[in-house]
Amino acid sequence: MAGGRRARQETRREIEQFLSIGPVQVAELDLPGARGAEDRGTADTEGVELRPGPGGAPITSGSVFVLVRRAGRPVGTLLGQVPDGADPVAVLAGLARELPPQAPPEPLPVPPSASVVVATRERAGRLARALDSLLAQDHPDFEIVVVDNAPVTEETRELVERKYGERVRYVCEPVPGLAIAHNRGLAAVHGRVVAFTDDDVVADPRWLTELTAPFAADPGLGCATGLILPARLRTPAQVLLESHGGFAKGFVPRTYDPARPPADEPLFPFTAGRFGSGANMAFRTSVLRAVGGFDPATGAGTRARGGDDLYGFVRVLAEGRRLRYTPSALVWHHHRETWRDLETQAYGYGAGLTAYLTAILVNRPALLPAFLARVPGGLAHARGLTAVRGPEAGDGAGAGAAGGGAGAGVPGGHDSRTHPWPRRLSRLQRRGMLYGPVGYLRARRALRTVGLEAR
Repeated sequence: MAGGRRARQETRREIEQFLSIGPVQVAELDLPGARGAEDRGTADTEGVELRPGPGGAPITSGSVFVLVRRAGRPVGTLLGQVPDGADPVAVLAGLARELPPQAPPEPLPVPPSASVVVATRERAGRLARALDSLLAQDHPDFEIVVVDNAPVTEETRELVERKYGERVRYVCEPVPGLAIAHNRGLAAVHGRVVAFTDDDVVADPRWLTELTAPFAADPGLGCATGLILPARLRTPAQVLLESHGGFAKGFVPRTYDPARPPADEPLFPFTAGRFGSGANMAFRTSVLRAVGGFDPATGAGTRARGGDDLYGFVRVLAEGRRLRYTPSALVWHHHRETWRDLETQAYGYGAGLTAYLTAILVNRPALLPAFLARVPGGLAHARGLTAVRGPEAGDGAGAGAAGGGAGAGVPGGHDSRTHPWPRRLSRLQRRGMLYGPVGYLRARRALRTVGLEAR
């Protein structure tokens, strides 16, 4: 009894601390041309363009999360504090010029034909915003397929047919589950590369070109992932999630090759969360089809709660195909907004992690020896994932997150920490991890009741 009372009191204190987190503006700052040493620290704003994030208001004084671009190319993030009465462009441009330099990008080959699959369920307003951004892509040859997953109304179908006509194809998948919906989309597409994103994103105009061009340059590439940044940081939940890394994986391109396991990833390939996320991923269509697509017993909407994207990454790597992380392929994600959302998300992430590992071992038992060899390190990694993490820095201005490192006080730097991570959320994530294998097996049984089999 006393232990339960203390836990409840602690949760109340954590919620009070959580509710004290203030909003942060989101912006893009585009610096002109290639940077020279002479512009470091200068306050010159000639040619500098400052824009609010997707759907945001003009930038004013206060805290600002900034995506820094150089001649349009994303190169880093920073958190700046604009004083009252100061020029936001001058303040933020001065901070942006402190970001470490990066090598110029290599010329992109002509991207292969592509298909974009968006799975959705009863969120027509968000879907319309996502589709508008997808139709504005500069890719030369692509199609869009919307998969309406277990709909209860005709709202999504009516939206697609009324507003988007022949520009977007509508497909209905009556069985609930994100992996099932993605597999339905995979069966319907015509592109040589199939990209997946969510209905709560806004895609940068070059997203699809940047995400799919690597497939033309590397015949052995099976999968590509991209950068995910917050579209809004208006609520405490959005700020807290982003201050602990969000979905960002840094600004340095990286190729993961199973023939040359990375020395800094001793758990490779089982730490699939480091590769990217399902809101921004693409596969060579023939490769994803050859491995059977996603395991339908994983993903949101099933008892497994998640893990479908992680399963896809590891399944393709297990076939000897490479995976490319491409930070120039950017989508803006609308994070969940409430404490209850974070509780659901923490539990689901934990469950999805162990559910996907269970799915991999069930479907590819040949990977069991490699998995067992990594169990001790994996347990340490799991403890780190669910640890109660304290803040690394205050909320003051700071530059960072370029080159993949976490800058001081920078939401969006991978695993930067500007606010403490609540114990309540850590406990829920651990409970989810314990539940994941059970949830996956229950999901497999549920599939048989609707005439489907897990892969």
